[in-house]
Order: sequence, then structure tokens, then C-alpha cells
Amino acid sequence: MRTETTDPATLLDPLDRRLVCALQVDGRAEPGLLAEVLGVSVRTVTRRLARLRETGVLRVVLLPRAADEAVGALLLRVRVLSGRVAAVADALVARSDVPFVDLMLGGQEISAVVVTDRAGRDQLLYRQLPATDAVVETTVHAVLHLFADAARWQAGLLTPEEVAALTPTALTPTAPTAADPTPAEPAPSTAAPAAPPELDQLDRALLGELAEDARRSAAGLAQALDAPESTVRRRLRRLAAAGLLRTHATVDPRLLGMTVDANLWLSVPPGRLAEAGRVLAAHPQVHGVVATSGPHNLMAAVFCPDHGALYRFTTEVLGPLGADRVETAIVARAVKRAGVRITRPGAVRPGAPDSR
Repeated sequence: MRTETTDPATLLDPLDRRLVCALQVDGRAEPGLLAEVLGVSVRTVTRRLARLRETGVLRVVLLPRAADEAVGALLLRVRVLSGRVAAVADALVARSDVPFVDLMLGGQEISAVVVTDRAGRDQLLYRQLPATDAVVETTVHAVLHLFADAARWQAGLLTPEEVAALTPTALTPTAPTAADPTPAEPAPSTAAPAAPPELDQLDRALLGELAEDARRSAAGLAQALDAPESTVRRRLRRLAAAGLLRTHATVDPRLLGMTVDANLWLSVPPGRLAEAGRVLAAHPQVHGVVATSGPHNLMAAVFCPDHGALYRFTTEVLGPLGADRVETAIVARAVKRAGVRITRPGAVRPGAPDSR
């Protein structure tokens, strides 16, 4: 039996893939730093980024503060009548409180993540979905603990030294000025994010501007909000220190050579749950791990180059974790990731000529 392989025509070229990987480390990295780490000119980085973004192949967006938003979120598995999947998926994609939507292999199941308040949850679960005649069954799992989310996944095409060079370092606190009396903020560190600051109107406006394009420059933000650039830079440092500038480089994983995307539902003995979650969160192929309610208590989302690699992951990584039961649900197509509708491969031709 032949497993799925990557069609070279659907891949980004090596430099584009490495550029995407660099933005997975720091979505707001300056072109000069990207060029230095990748060993190309700033002009090349600027051109490549512009092309990837203009075609919709790549978007860098903000993710919510993980600890606050993930616990209590819902994982939905919705079974739909044959031929009606696209319509139901589009309805879920249109909701701002549904950041992830996948069509599962087999064509009759949709997987989605819902992050909303109780009123929004109840409206969706008890009124809208049951009233949709195309929906056959809905299974709901509550997220009880987040081990890793999409912001932590990296495709692994950079060396450890390159990752270290791109990882944001601690910033030196600056003194307040007359233009911005906000006290100097403590420097970010590799420790757990600080408690969320009290957000004022400018903070909220900055987050709003960055929500759909997290690469907007401080100068561009200052102009859009009619605020001093020095003030904007200080506010960005404070928001970053509080974990509110978590970025996600959103791209179809098939363009990076990952043709198989699977949700692995595990039943793990309670005494081994925390250890299993930590082990999976540290694995480079895993792009999300949560403890859940329901018959399975752990869900891991994993990217693999092909089905053979998924088999090896199951036997070599999941095997030693001691799971009593494992269900493998393969994603046929990602429709929405981190709030962004995914563009199908082929929008960008590999081998662009500006690789100087």
C-alpha cells in the first residue's frame, strides 16, 4: 500500500520554507534580523515576505494569551450528512469565536475549536447546531489543561543556533518621557508571562491593529493611531512582557512538506496524564496538546511528512506513553487556522528568482 507523498510542485522553495520557520520563532522579527540569520540580503527577505503575504499563502496573526483562553475552550467533532460538510464548515469559519476548523478524512466529520463565553457556547451548542438539519451528531470536549498550542510549533528547518538568534531576548527597560508618562516596564524573560497589565484605550487599539497583521511596524502603528512612536514601542514591550503579543505564522503545512495532519485522541491513566502531555508537547511534530473531558483525556495534533511517518510516531512516540486506547483521526483539509482561512497550495510557485 502506497502512503501519501509530498508533490514537489506544492512545496514552497527552501528559502521560503526557512523564512516561514523563522517567523514561527518570532512573527515580528525585523527583516534585517531575518536576513542575517538566513544568510540572504534584506532585499530578498523583503521581496519574499511581500510575495508570500500578498498571495495569502502566509499570514502572521496574534494568538490569545494561552493560559487564559485555552482552558474552558471546546473541541467539537461534528458529523454531517454527505454533501453538506462544506456548508456547515463555512458557517463555523464565519464565527470569530471559532479559530480552528478542519475537514476530516472520510468527508462526514468536521473538527473545530470554540473559544467563547457561556452565552456564545450555549447559543451554538443548544440552538444553532441542533437546528441545522445537516448535522447528525455533535461531540463536545472541554479543554481542561493546555500543554502546547499552535504558537509553539516550529517546522524544524532551522538549526538550534538560528532559532536562538531569532528568539526574542530581554529588552532593557526605558525611562518614561514627557510624551509618554507610562512607567518603565520590566524586561521580558523566558519565565512565565507576567500578569496581564491593565489595558487602556491605546493598548486595546494596538492589539486590535495587530490582530490580523501582527507584523505591522511600530512606525505604522503610531501613524494609524496618531500616537508618538516612542510611546507605541514602549507599549509593545509591555504587551510582549505580559504574553499578549504571541504570534502565529499561518501557512498550509503541505507547503512545508507536511502532507499528513492528524488528531490523536488518547486515553491515558490519570497518573501518567501530566507526563504524557509534557512529552508530546516537547515533540517537534506536535502542534497542539490538551487534556480534555470525555472518553479520551488527551488530544494531540500532529504533522507528519507521510502516513509512514504517522505510523512511526504512533509506535515509537505514543507506544511508550502507556495509553489504554488511541483513536487516529486524519485531517483531509484545514479550512481555518488561528482565525485565518487557509489558502490551498499552488498560489506561490517554488523557485522564485530573487534568491540573492
